[in-house]
Amino acid sequence: MPEIRQNIATKEWVVISTERAKRPEDFKSIKEKKVVPEHSQSCPFCPGNEHMTPYESYVINDEFGKWKCRVIPNKYPAVVSEGTVEYKMEGIKRKVTGVGCAEVIIESPKHNMIIPLMPENDLAQVIFVYKQRYISAEKDKRIKMIIIFKNYGEQAGASIEHPHSQLIAIPVVPFHIRYRIEEAMRYFDETGECVFCKMLKEELLCQERIVVETGHFVSFVPYAALSPCHMWILPRRHMESFSEINDAEITDLAKNLKLTLSKLYLGLDNPDYNFVIRSVPVNEKGKEYYHWYITIMPRLIKTAGFEIGTGMSINTSIPENDAKFLREIKVR
Repeated sequence: MPEIRQNIATKEWVVISTERAKRPEDFKSIKEKKVVPEHSQSCPFCPGNEHMTPYESYVINDEFGKWKCRVIPNKYPAVVSEGTVEYKMEGIKRKVTGVGCAEVIIESPKHNMIIPLMPENDLAQVIFVYKQRYISAEKDKRIKMIIIFKNYGEQAGASIEHPHSQLIAIPVVPFHIRYRIEEAMRYFDETGECVFCKMLKEELLCQERIVVETGHFVSFVPYAALSPCHMWILPRRHMESFSEINDAEITDLAKNLKLTLSKLYLGLDNPDYNFVIRSVPVNEKGKEYYHWYITIMPRLIKTAGFEIGTGMSINTSIPENDAKFLREIKVR
């Protein structure tokens, strides 16, 4: 019989469709396999084509002066850096000026360097850059919310093949994020405990949905996973803001993220995916009830009328089976 499960932290309901559930390996990517070159003359993110992008706002060079990780303003930004925040309300019309920050983090000079194949030190460097740009963005008094995300593959919305991720800082807190914060606050008021810490404790206790454990981070398939092989990565230490991550945790997150994404890469034939770093709004740092984390969403299924009509997801794979499948994949 199908189950309707709820995520204790987000309060999202998910239909786990046990009667039409597939095996995790049935979701292997069917996209056309192709050889991706190390350098592309037409790619604006490749070395030698720097003139095709805005001037970098942050860069890390190697010992020979060549860049290893480069941050540039988004050429087609969702929000712009110039201007003031102005709220306007007229009857049912409400708007805020679209100011903020939109940056692209070019993760490697190599056009074909995906995270599962990236050296851990290089990935740690990318995460270090995430932190530096996050801290820089939160200093802007206009900013309320900062999102760091990666779109990998066409199905995930990536318009450029070269490995990159993005930071967007905006002057409002979106409703679904505000709702999650309010639920976390409510749980803390009722129990005196962070709901995310509680979730992590329970997952570690039962072990059924754990995928990767490292010293400072744990990746797992949530009990109410929204889709096949949907995963979260939680820090073991309680931190409400991503900006609090320390150097040892950056190194360990690189290890955990690489292992977790390598299992997807090997087990599901390099699927498209999105990952998002979910952190507390800028003005709400120092709260005991929230805990930053990463969501990883492989793009293995499509949404349809039920999802649109109810706001609920249908997961045609069983979370415990997904976790076991991914956990057992050997990564060299």
